[in-house]
Amino acid sequence: MVRFGIVGTNWITEKLINAGGMLENFKLNAVYSRSEEKASEFAAKYKVENIFTDLKEMAESGTIDAVYIASPNSLHYEQSKLFLTHKIAVLCEKPLASNAFEVNDLIKTSKQYETLVMEAMKLTFVPNYEALFKNLHKIGKVRRYIGSYCQYSSRYDKYKNGEYTNTFDPKFSNGALMDIGVYPLYAIVSMFGRPNNVIASGLKLESGVDGEGTLILEYDDMQANVIFSKITDSFNPSEIQGENGSIMINHISEMRGAKIIYRDNTEEILTEYQEENTMVYELEHFIETYEAGKSESPVNNYELTKIMGEIMESARKQMGVVYPADTKYDND
Repeated sequence: MVRFGIVGTNWITEKLINAGGMLENFKLNAVYSRSEEKASEFAAKYKVENIFTDLKEMAESGTIDAVYIASPNSLHYEQSKLFLTHKIAVLCEKPLASNAFEVNDLIKTSKQYETLVMEAMKLTFVPNYEALFKNLHKIGKVRRYIGSYCQYSSRYDKYKNGEYTNTFDPKFSNGALMDIGVYPLYAIVSMFGRPNNVIASGLKLESGVDGEGTLILEYDDMQANVIFSKITDSFNPSEIQGENGSIMINHISEMRGAKIIYRDNTEEILTEYQEENTMVYELEHFIETYEAGKSESPVNNYELTKIMGEIMESARKQMGVVYPADTKYDND
């Protein structure tokens, strides 16, 4: 039984806890919130005895073996590092950190303390991703990937009305790329590795974050286009184009469905059964990796996480998006 603590009391945390309820070796044992009232309310809902308003106390309490971090992006690095240095395994929501320096330092810390850290990117564990990867050879030589995730933010209207929302505040290392563009980007990098070059363009909002953007990833014999937005919707599927056919992917963040359309217009359905709460697959893998005594996931591994951090930082800089976290290490 792995005793978990959670950092962040929001909808994604509740989804993780519900996923944990589907696993025999998951136990929610501690809740952290800056507000004792909120921590108590959340803990009562899930019948958890241990509540904390101080992260260091939580790390030193002896009540948890692992922690799930779902705080604002800008806090991921310092919170993850705190727990790693106390030998508490870390499952941290994507993106793992604000920039490449922070990602690399967390990997270094994970190795130093021989403690597991994993970016909570679920799509690499869902059955439809595995089915897609297993059947990729059927479309022949891959020549193009179009990964799209455009979803109008529920907070964008508030932002346009001049009301404050941290969703569009660079202080929290937010923006369309970090929040949702990371999904189609992770898909291509996990399948094809580091690109030779990345070209990025985007629309920078007055607040300083990107509202939408496009990345072009150049490989030796193929090109990938990653399209993302928090200020418009898109209903187009993502697509992997090969010389013999194309794989169409519904809802890239969870890969709800996939099929091959061959050049002769025949189709092959690749969709497999998936739990409605797809977080169960990443959580199950994380627990198995922890119980095996490993500090690195064989799937969402150090190298993949490192490449992602470098690409996103490069893309942001090309779009003119700079976070306060980026200037902390200029003299290091």
